[in-house]
Amino acid sequence: MRVALFVTCVNDAVYPATGIATVKLLERLGVEVDFPAGQTCCGQPQFNTGYRHETEPLVRRTGRVFEGYDHVVTPSGSCVAMIRDNYPRIGRRAAAEGRGGELAEVARSLVPRVYELTEFLVDVLGVTDVGAYFPHTVTYHPSCHGLRLLGLGDRPRRLLEAVKGLELRELPGAEECCGFGGTFAVKNPDVSAAMGTDKVRNAVATGADVLCGADNSCLMHIGGILHRQDAPLRALHIAEILLSTEAEPHL
Repeated sequence: MRVALFVTCVNDAVYPATGIATVKLLERLGVEVDFPAGQTCCGQPQFNTGYRHETEPLVRRTGRVFEGYDHVVTPSGSCVAMIRDNYPRIGRRAAAEGRGGELAEVARSLVPRVYELTEFLVDVLGVTDVGAYFPHTVTYHPSCHGLRLLGLGDRPRRLLEAVKGLELRELPGAEECCGFGGTFAVKNPDVSAAMGTDKVRNAVATGADVLCGADNSCLMHIGGILHRQDAPLRALHIAEILLSTEAEPHL
């Protein structure tokens, strides 16, 4: 099976280890991974800030770059949610404004082919045990996009529960937002920080070694608070946990 990796802006610029882990994990499972070099931002920051017309060139580019792939896999639920939820909306609005159906066609073609990593592992590859070994205590934070827009459900937890040596601990208030919310954190920093502090307090109370998530945008926000508090807890993307083996431990 051949797939395209959509690495996303945050991973490319700040967390390249997550992109590398995603590729190595998929290859270990027998998947051939391409990295289309023309990929760039999916347009989520622009669209969320109200710049719909400025988002449209990025929609076109994303559709063009990933054309021809049966599956596009990304370790970012928020970017998958942007494509699934907002690309069709952008296409409909453009068509209603008499600017043709090109964007609607991009959405129609791309949306069914884009998968968040844990979705792809469980739903397409049909695996939960990926051969990982991670002898640490872990608590899992479900990000809002994955939880509410994508409906990831228990897929990440099933993958974590199958990891040899891993002890999964329940996170109190797990379904509560961490406060990042993309541009929300910029426009409402005090509220964002307070929400993040609540999330960190609950995570630390579990006594876990690692706070795991499937979106590095949320983990960046939470990890920053953990760092400033010098908390005994590390934020880590699920791809990096699933890559870890006894022969090549990650942490």
